[in-house]
Amino acid sequence: MSKLLDLYKPAPFIEPIPKEKIESTYTRMRWQMMGSVFLGYAFFYFVRNTFSLAKPYLIKDYGMSKGDVGLIATALAISYGMSKFIMGNVSDRSNPRYFMATGLILSGVVNLIFPSFAGSVAGLFMLWFVNGWAQGMGWPPCARTLTHWFSDGERGRIFSVWNLAHNVGGGLVGPLVNGALALAVVLAGGAALSAGLTFHIIFYVPAVLAIAAGFLLLVFLRDTPQSCGLPSIEDHKNDHPDTGVADPEKELSAKEIFVTFVLKNKPLWIIAIANVFIYVVRYGVLNWAPTYLTSIKCCPPGDSRWLFFLYEVAGIPGTLLAGWASDKLFGGRRSPVSCIFMVLVTIAVWIYWKNPAGNFWVDTVALFTIGFLIYGPVMLIGVSAVDLAPKKAAGTAAGFTGFFGYVFGAVIAELGLGRVVDRWGWDGGFTLLLAACVISVVLFAITWNVHHKPDRE
Repeated sequence: MSKLLDLYKPAPFIEPIPKEKIESTYTRMRWQMMGSVFLGYAFFYFVRNTFSLAKPYLIKDYGMSKGDVGLIATALAISYGMSKFIMGNVSDRSNPRYFMATGLILSGVVNLIFPSFAGSVAGLFMLWFVNGWAQGMGWPPCARTLTHWFSDGERGRIFSVWNLAHNVGGGLVGPLVNGALALAVVLAGGAALSAGLTFHIIFYVPAVLAIAAGFLLLVFLRDTPQSCGLPSIEDHKNDHPDTGVADPEKELSAKEIFVTFVLKNKPLWIIAIANVFIYVVRYGVLNWAPTYLTSIKCCPPGDSRWLFFLYEVAGIPGTLLAGWASDKLFGGRRSPVSCIFMVLVTIAVWIYWKNPAGNFWVDTVALFTIGFLIYGPVMLIGVSAVDLAPKKAAGTAAGFTGFFGYVFGAVIAELGLGRVVDRWGWDGGFTLLLAACVISVVLFAITWNVHHKPDRE
């Protein structure tokens, strides 16, 4: 058992490789690390967004209310937020190679079990809570990996590229399920699939792929450059930002990370609170899109899954633009870009709400616009968090903002929005979304000039 646990400890430094091999090895390993955390995190979304696609079936075929499915989704939001913070601290003191793979494989296993409890709110709630905890083991090791292998001066662009894993994984699950269902119909000789079989396929196919991806992480992911015989990224790029520690390579204690670099970090608190409202909009629009489009906009279920995909795909150019703009136009400051993007999101959400049923092209453009814009602030809050902390505390700092985003923001988006819609209809739900947009704009305006050198007492 002790030898197994040793795998999760940070990998030890090894003898440096010859100087003439450093450049080529660094280049190759950086591509390998980016590819590993990108694909690994994309597959985390394969086994997270399945429930959003299953909501209409739970409501129609299993007799659940919008509040019931919102409650189940809240289980993941709460546990994911807690795990992202708590396991983020563990991740800062762990080897991401084994830490991230464990979370992905566990999440896949939960998705395999999940359909067997269809119809039981309590059973689905408990399983989705476990899935949320496993999901919390995804983001922090990615933050640790990227901050160790890529320098501060390229962080906005690098994180924006990596952040596309959200969109790739979250978006592809819709077409993947459509393809799996179409194949199942062919194998059944053209016979229509039962509601139960459809529900099971939605979870089984992404789960198997995610488990396979978890084992690939064990093969390709590595810990720090020094564990591969390379110099630190700060020395390699001659880029030494001031993040409040004399020795950026010194491993920090859990108490130092929590207290000194998180709880006493005022700008981090502000962006964490802003993350609440970003997540209300992000998940309030995304996770309820299949339900809203089919019930209010007269959209066929298959088409709604493609619009779900479009929302995610739209985030790809938007995220890249946000990362580039924060690095090149605002000198590493993230809040100005987030503030501008959220002003535009507010307009797009209003159009999505007020567009009459049947004008699918307007809904399509509105969802594309929201998806294009919302993932920029989502990504930049994570970058701001790691900017404001030493790299040995990156997972915890990012997990802190994630804790607020999921435990409060995603809960409001799922349970809160579901209850509001049940009582006041979709007009009440969109009023909630627009209020979240406005509050986020104000908070980003407050932190407009923040970058590095956090104010800690």
